[in-house]
Amino acid sequence: MIFSISAGQLISTGLLLGLGLTADAAAVSMANGLEEPNMSKKKHVFIAFMYAFFQAFMPLIGYAFGATIYKNVPEIEKYNLIPIIALVILGFLGTKMIIDGIRESKEENKEVNHKQLTLKLIFIQAIATSIDALSTGLAFADYEILDAIVVASLIALVTFITCLISLVIGKKFGLKLGNKAVIAGGIILIIIGLEIFISGLM
Repeated sequence: MIFSISAGQLISTGLLLGLGLTADAAAVSMANGLEEPNMSKKKHVFIAFMYAFFQAFMPLIGYAFGATIYKNVPEIEKYNLIPIIALVILGFLGTKMIIDGIRESKEENKEVNHKQLTLKLIFIQAIATSIDALSTGLAFADYEILDAIVVASLIALVTFITCLISLVIGKKFGLKLGNKAVIAGGIILIIIGLEIFISGLM
């Protein structure tokens, strides 16, 4: 049975998912700020918008896929598998991000390869940093469609704001905070997975 959740839970889910999913985009934004310290404000906004768009679009694709399965495979509802799926997916992604963040921290002193921030490169970055968000749509596959859109919109809002801030931080501090953002994002995703799992059992 597809259900609607409370406004408070909806907002908290969207904001926390946004914080978790935006970690990779934030880290890349910091790198971009370092690479192009004289970047125009319009380019700041464009980069943040691209990241935000794909961070919202990818979960909606995952949601559409998950909701279709949820409606057409009664066993999922019968055995209440959505919380388990959410825990496995978010737990895996969160653990992967933590491991990647730790690995990056060991390599943070290596020489930086400078690159030009072209439109093509920004587009590739936006897709690459949002791939993991595709599977998180399954975590709220049992939401109403409007609730899912609200969650995706909140993810986009958090990503947009975070990336703007990260670009500025990158211009001032370089990549030193990048790995810490990825680790924090991984922890947040694991917490969300546990919250969905526990709520599903109650």
